[in-house]
Amino acid sequence: MPAPDQPAAPFAHIVYFEPRIPGNTGSAIRLAAVTGARLHLVEPLGFDLSEAKLKRAGLDYHDLAVMDVHPSLDAVLDILRDARVFAFSTRGTTSYTDVTYAPGDVLLFGPEPTGLPEEVLAHPRITGQLKIPMLPGRRSLNLTNSASIAVYEAWRQTGFAGS
Repeated sequence: MPAPDQPAAPFAHIVYFEPRIPGNTGSAIRLAAVTGARLHLVEPLGFDLSEAKLKRAGLDYHDLAVMDVHPSLDAVLDILRDARVFAFSTRGTTSYTDVTYAPGDVLLFGPEPTGLPEEVLAHPRITGQLKIPMLPGRRSLNLTNSASIAVYEAWRQTGFAGS
């Protein structure tokens, strides 16, 4: 069931593959709540969902977000079987701005600090590997900062549905 004031069908699905840092996931809960995206967490998680850091980062948005926890990547992709899946990686070859997003797209992000492993990037359901441009010599952006950049671009392209 959608959270209050949230469209029944999300404009996008945010998938965190094996997240490790509770504060980042708390921030992703907040991101999902304010945009109407649906958040999916793929186990194993590097924290307990009751951790204070997770709750503090999500503030009072936990009841406003729609979030699911899945035992594996295949489990979430089975549920989202018709969706395109964009994997975000520093090794991506296509800029996140060069994609025309559609309602229901999956935006897949890897764990801190390693990113998505090769076997996930090679998964047959991956539509494309996307990158967010950065200055040379930098490792990566914070996980939820990356997700926010991608989510807002997808939301902008889909007309800021529900806003």
